[in-house]
Amino acid sequence: MKTTFHKSQNSSHRAWQRITPTSQPSGRKNHVIAVLLAVFALVATAVSAPPATNKAVPAARDAARAKPALVPPKAWVPPVLPGGKWVVTDTSPDFLTPPATIDPDVQIAKAVPTVDFAYFPGQTYRAEIWSTWGDSMCANGKYYASLGDHMYPGKKYPESSDHHGAAYIYEYDPAAKTFRLLMNTSDVLKMPEGEYIPGKIHSRLDMGSDGWLYCGTHRGSEKATANPLLKYKGDWILRCNPATGKSEVVVQGPVPRHCIPNSALDAKRMIFYGGTAIGDKKDSANAEDAIMFFAYDVVNHKLLYSGNNGPARGMILASSTGKVYYTPGTSLSPIMCYDPSTPGQPPKQIPGVIGNRTATRETPGGMVYTTSQAGINSAMYSFDTKTEKAEMLAPLAIGKGPDYVAAVEADPGGRYVYYTLGAHGGSQAVGSAIVQFDTKTRKKKVIAFLSPFIQKKYGVTPVGSFSISVDKKGETVFVTWNCARDGVGKAWDTVGLSVIHIPAAEREP
Repeated sequence: MKTTFHKSQNSSHRAWQRITPTSQPSGRKNHVIAVLLAVFALVATAVSAPPATNKAVPAARDAARAKPALVPPKAWVPPVLPGGKWVVTDTSPDFLTPPATIDPDVQIAKAVPTVDFAYFPGQTYRAEIWSTWGDSMCANGKYYASLGDHMYPGKKYPESSDHHGAAYIYEYDPAAKTFRLLMNTSDVLKMPEGEYIPGKIHSRLDMGSDGWLYCGTHRGSEKATANPLLKYKGDWILRCNPATGKSEVVVQGPVPRHCIPNSALDAKRMIFYGGTAIGDKKDSANAEDAIMFFAYDVVNHKLLYSGNNGPARGMILASSTGKVYYTPGTSLSPIMCYDPSTPGQPPKQIPGVIGNRTATRETPGGMVYTTSQAGINSAMYSFDTKTEKAEMLAPLAIGKGPDYVAAVEADPGGRYVYYTLGAHGGSQAVGSAIVQFDTKTRKKKVIAFLSPFIQKKYGVTPVGSFSISVDKKGETVFVTWNCARDGVGKAWDTVGLSVIHIPAAEREP
């Protein structure tokens, strides 16, 4: 397997990050790599030299893999694949075998896909919950995704004594099948000991016209932002540059004492749009202040607008016009529109309603596709950015199971929209299905059922996702999953990546 190097040009990054089949990126200076050395014994090994020079780490992992059945269920063990591989690849007709829960009218692909599966690096210490919450993206032949430890100061475990909250951005090269660490939020922010630091990136990753990736940070727990001892001032807009490896702060607290769980970047005009969550409910005199909408000029470092009644989740960005649309609710709701040509003016309500928990990027034809979160009977909608008309297209459900969709993306031509179900868990009830929605025929087709195949072969189940993207050729779907490993006993405990290579016969124009 090819070795990938990352040389940082910022002191916030450890120089020469290297990720090989026998090493893990440390991410934060003085990280402690927790490794199970023998049956019933858990040893934390401090690593100060690059992992490639420490022969004890791979040896210890091999010893830990020798008798996995004897590992106590509650002991923390870093996720590994058989043989120490970073990525495994399978092609099996089992990927097209539907569970009994699938509705008979749902189409199943006929051509067997090839699927790559991997664990994200860096999950070397015990976290509150290793998890992914923000949407991902493809650019320049690479895939970019985020994950975090859901921690905060005061929430620590013996196996993670050097960690008090961190989120990470990784680059995955599908050709080389290698990962590269681009950002560790704790390294970038360098907060004083005991002060608030975010444990999640809950916002979308977007690449600006300047080549930088932008995101907003979010708390790991409400306790983190409500506790006055942690001195919470507000979350950050951050950016990192895949070309140089540099990461830096754009601004802290564009809305003071608010988190940023929702975002969209207008890459042409370089405006970062955010939807917030209040840090401490005691700061709000009314519910309208709990969610704010803001527009921030990332080039000139200027707040263009901030106001209440913000987006419950998800925003529709019309990159062709510059306008951004959102709804105050995730189920069927009125549509608000912000026009950056009059930046100081508050968003205005336009005619119509739409469901908008999450939205695709704009297609070449000027369409954006959204999903509602109604609890039951969630649906997909289209929004025409030219006419500002919304239309309900079809229910999201494919059978007896969850219909909560928190990430959706269209292929480059806008013909197909891809999604998974059970964002917050339960996706395995419908086979951890990768659904292809044909916007022309309005039919749903499953191109792969990832479980139970992956669970049976690798002992891990993809249970939900907030992160999906499609490559620029429309040939590959990337999904970052919250996963549950066998014997751990949590709803999910680790973050994995699936790369679904779609056969040409299943994506004809």
